[in-house]
Amino acid sequence: MEWRHRHLFDLDDWTREDIERVLALTSEIEGILNDGGKALPSLKGKTLVNFFLESSTRTRVSFEIAAKLLGMGVINWAAASSSMAVKGESLKDTLWTLESMGVDVVVVRSSWVGAPQYMARKLRRARVINAGDGTHAHPTQALLDIYTAWKRFGSLEGKRVLIAGDILQSRVARSDIIGFKKMGSEVIISGPGNMVPLNYKALGVRYEPDFAKAVRESDIIYLLRVQKERWQVNAIPSDYEYHLSFGCSEEALREARGCAVVMHPGPINRGVEIASEVADGDKSLILEQVRNGVLVRAALLYLYLGGDA
Repeated sequence: MEWRHRHLFDLDDWTREDIERVLALTSEIEGILNDGGKALPSLKGKTLVNFFLESSTRTRVSFEIAAKLLGMGVINWAAASSSMAVKGESLKDTLWTLESMGVDVVVVRSSWVGAPQYMARKLRRARVINAGDGTHAHPTQALLDIYTAWKRFGSLEGKRVLIAGDILQSRVARSDIIGFKKMGSEVIISGPGNMVPLNYKALGVRYEPDFAKAVRESDIIYLLRVQKERWQVNAIPSDYEYHLSFGCSEEALREARGCAVVMHPGPINRGVEIASEVADGDKSLILEQVRNGVLVRAALLYLYLGGDA
């Protein structure tokens, strides 16, 4: 069945069935890899460019690995040494140059909200996948989070997801809220008042300022780091004080439901939003999220570049 989306900006226009299709294909790819990978679907002859204007480890590398698993060529475009940065070439001309060379998909990360949409309007043939635009959206992170939780719990219907931390500056939070709600989950947010959007009710979530209480109520405890690079002033008095009120410690986790798991999009700040004992503990799915990122992104590349799964 043909995939109905041309570009991936966020999950706003996705249905639950779209998400479930990605979950099913990802599970199929995982099974093939576990069996040795001989029957893996192929995108040989296709080329991906990682067009990253912000730093990244997990997202950029996992897209590269995912593309290579499918037989694709990969270009890691170097922003600092590009003609756009050094010689004054426009973004539009840079995109047209890459497309003329045969690039099939542009994976973009930018501090500019709306950059993926702008690029999609300028490109004539290539697909665009949003790998994070400013504080707006990070849809592939949300999909790998949903896949990780789905593998653990099966159905996500009625599961209670706590997203805690710097909600205001988090593109992950917004995409996760949309995605988990489409899967039938209830979403709670928690964090300091200055880190919670004023219009949080419009997102269809409940705000619980008491982090310990929110932990006790939740099946999935999803922690976010304080994005100090996006704040113009000190957002918190100190890392230590933040950890006392909103950090997930062993003590806090002991009060959680027996089935509860801990997730984090990375990079983690140990001793701030999460204690090392929790990050490395048996309830942590953080490294599983990283592994699943490769699988989910492989599934997305296959769907967006003409696969008929």
